[in-house]
Amino acid sequence: MKRPEKEVVVAALTEQFRNADAVYLTEYRGLTVPQVSELREKLGRDTSYTVAKNTLARIAAKEAGIEGLDDLLKGPTAITFVKGDFIEAAKTLRDFAKTNKALVISGGYADGTVYDGESAAKLADMMSRPQLLAKFAGDVKATTAKAAYLFTALPTKAVRTIDALREKQEQAA
Repeated sequence: MKRPEKEVVVAALTEQFRNADAVYLTEYRGLTVPQVSELREKLGRDTSYTVAKNTLARIAAKEAGIEGLDDLLKGPTAITFVKGDFIEAAKTLRDFAKTNKALVISGGYADGTVYDGESAAKLADMMSRPQLLAKFAGDVKATTAKAAYLFTALPTKAVRTIDALREKQEQAA
């Protein structure tokens, strides 16, 4: 590859690093073209799966302000650029790696943190943003229901007590 071509590739990779919410690095050696196509399809529209030269990827990552990926960019590496929910992308990569042993998650970068392969795979065990929001909404609803019960329980108890006292006084009279 000639120098002008490399500059174009580095510029494109730098832009992808800057626009990504997370980046996962995988070793793809042994995957067939149909398997890579299947993985790209499963990752969805907001995620791109790109094979790039490690040297160019290192330069692009540094230009994008991402440090610490140098040790992970070794061997045949494919870069998964994730826009949006990076937990879902981690789950997709983990599940695909279970059925296709040739895919190995070698690391990642998300929220300003560089992850090794094991830690990047553990991200898949976390709840996704929609799941966390649903759980939070359920907790808020339950707390609100408890508060509503408590606010109505005290006046109801007071009314019943007063009514019982009134009945007792009427029976005594």
